[in-house]
Amino acid sequence: MLKFLEDILLFDSTSGKENELAKFIFEKYKINGCEIEIQNTSNGRKNLFYKKGIPKTIFCSHLDTVPPYIPPEISADIIKGRGSCDAKGQIAYLFALFQRLISEGEDNIGMLMVSGEEDGSWGAIAANKLIKDCDLIFIGEPTENKLVSASKGNICYRIEIEGKSCHSGYPDLGISTISVFNEFYNYLNNLNFDVDTELGKTTFNIGKLKSDNAHNVLSDKLSFNIFFRSTFLTHKKIENLMKDFNSDLVKYKKLYEDEPMKFLTVDGFETMTVSYGTDAPAFSNIKNKILYGPGSIFTAHTENEHIIISDLYRAVDDVYTIYKKLS
Repeated sequence: MLKFLEDILLFDSTSGKENELAKFIFEKYKINGCEIEIQNTSNGRKNLFYKKGIPKTIFCSHLDTVPPYIPPEISADIIKGRGSCDAKGQIAYLFALFQRLISEGEDNIGMLMVSGEEDGSWGAIAANKLIKDCDLIFIGEPTENKLVSASKGNICYRIEIEGKSCHSGYPDLGISTISVFNEFYNYLNNLNFDVDTELGKTTFNIGKLKSDNAHNVLSDKLSFNIFFRSTFLTHKKIENLMKDFNSDLVKYKKLYEDEPMKFLTVDGFETMTVSYGTDAPAFSNIKNKILYGPGSIFTAHTENEHIIISDLYRAVDDVYTIYKKLS
């Protein structure tokens, strides 16, 4: 398991660069008695699907990582580097578990390695179209070796504000999109979203903020993305809130959304909720989903991304136990 993880951490597989890694795994890591299916996504990226029989249970995580690429550092206790916990470490422990089950004679199971989770779940969307009659999927993400009971949803909008430019010495002659943006931001910031008893507060973040006006000219065009982390109480309400602010000056377009989700849990294991997105919503053809993995989301996507080796081994044993309880 650790050699496999070291091998795949040496590849820069930031989103869009997964194919070289997929090719390496396909060529080097064969399993006797298993078919390896290469799946194509709509944007040319590749998934790998190891299958023994017709999979009723699938183990899954993603090949891609967020940028920038950080090479691995391996010590006796910890593995550092980009993807160490999100999510090459997840692939490593699930692949080890998959091989353990194969060696014990298990049939009708699959190991799915998908591309593009970090920028749109491209691989999961493609795989979902090909999956038939699967009962359960284990999705590997950093959850501190706990089972996730529920995750927040998300909605992303593209906002465009159009004003009227003028000399900044005479602002009354124009309409500043910066001022409109401030009104919009304050409107959202002052909303009292209901607090969900399970998922907590609804939050939002603004990114890709752009206005190219000169410093001495009022901004007449401004655009940005706004990303909501929604709960069971608020997800459906957010669209109406956006409609309330729509006007001749403010236009919005929904880019994508995933609703909040509940996951399957098993007695005897500690649980938690998470505020981040996963591939889980894309697997609409699979009813039962389990979200579990070693590592912490608080180090994922950071320069300090790492995974504790003992947690990898614990993850193999935990998911083995859960699989046996449910099969």
